Amino acid sequence: MGKLDGRVVLVSGAARGQGAEEARLFVAEGAHVVLGDVLDEQGAAVAKELGDAAAYVHLDVREESGWARAVEAAKSRFGKLDGLVNNAGILRFNELVTTPVEEFREVVAVNQTGCFLGMKAAAPEIETAGGGTIVNTASYAALTGMAFLTAYAATKAAIVGMTRVASMELAGKGIRVNAMCPGAIDTPMTNPAKAAENGLSVDDGSAEALDAFYAKLVPQGRVGRADEVAKLALFLSCEDSSYVTGQPFVVDGGWLAGVSVL
Repeated sequence: MGKLDGRVVLVSGAARGQGAEEARLFVAEGAHVVLGDVLDEQGAAVAKELGDAAAYVHLDVREESGWARAVEAAKSRFGKLDGLVNNAGILRFNELVTTPVEEFREVVAVNQTGCFLGMKAAAPEIETAGGGTIVNTASYAALTGMAFLTAYAATKAAIVGMTRVASMELAGKGIRVNAMCPGAIDTPMTNPAKAAENGLSVDDGSAEALDAFYAKLVPQGRVGRADEVAKLALFLSCEDSSYVTGQPFVVDGGWLAGVSVL
């Protein structure tokens, strides 16, 4: 028996990184998963790897019509939708005074508006299915300051706020809504070496420098793994967290606890 037997979950940004690991773990725990992303080749490959329990759909989280198609794909392929993991996001580094307004709006459109549209599209279907779960991906940066992340931190703080409001509105409909706040996680978005493997630009230093940075900064002495975030998403999506809603959960190796002077 898996922890998600009989569940149908939509995961955005599922072509790689945390989203792909969430999809893999959810299928291993008995769920049917719809993977959404704009990286069609990679997303389809992950879905193929997972077999009949998974399906891929092109999903630009900025577009309300894209969310409607993704929800419909879940219903037509698997008969219902009773879970959502809002994972898709982008990261941009820039000083406050030099951040172009276009860049700020881009980050808001993907991270914040995308999360809002996902909840808006999925919640009615989850209610129709008899209830379920929504897991939003916020960030360590939503809870504390970090230089050069004005746009990113703003969107992730907004996700925590939206999570709390949604949890209140949807509790009576049998829907629990929680947020994950990952710290430094080894994914293509944060690790330049993995970004290069995926054909992305590498302009923020070497992988070795990144590892050394987090080894000093994080109390556990290392960067986190995508599968460790996926395990938290599983907890928040299954009955193990049946009395938990409206909460941000930090998964950061102790980073938020403080800075070591040793």
